[in-house]
Amino acid sequence: MTRRSSLFPLAFGLAIVLLNTGCTQGTDDLQQFVAEVKQRPARPIEPMPEIKTYEPFTYTAFDLRDPFTAPQAAQDEKGNGLRPDTERRKEPLELYPLDGLSMMGVIEKNKRTLALIRSSDGTIHQVAVGNYAGQNYGRITSIQEDRVDLTEIIPDGAGGWIERPASIAMREGTQGNQP
Repeated sequence: MTRRSSLFPLAFGLAIVLLNTGCTQGTDDLQQFVAEVKQRPARPIEPMPEIKTYEPFTYTAFDLRDPFTAPQAAQDEKGNGLRPDTERRKEPLELYPLDGLSMMGVIEKNKRTLALIRSSDGTIHQVAVGNYAGQNYGRITSIQEDRVDLTEIIPDGAGGWIERPASIAMREGTQGNQP
């Protein structure tokens, strides 16, 4: 076993020597190509582009209106006093957009007219005049047989608020009860 282990390094070294001699033979064409490439004339280097001189800009609009503030007319309109009540507790139907709500019917309970509203997750809610629905602070103003009317408070884009009428329609295929 010792004789076999001593022959292994000798055989390995002999294999490396044979492989190296095989790789160095026949490279005359490669050396000739390298010599030809070195003898070719070098291409001229393109000249550096001319650097333009910097011309400073003088800002002269100090006396004009700041573009990041609203014009004076829009600032005056902001004070119309209309604002949503952000301090009140949100009602369950204010989690859903109006297009995700549908009216299922009308009922009368304790001499009070209520509308049945289905939310997008399938839950049916009872609402009365004065309740809120939708994500734009919509307050229910009236309940009809085929719809629920609301008044939403939406931003006007100039920092103020405006009221907008909206409604939740009766869902197709459902029958509302007479109040």
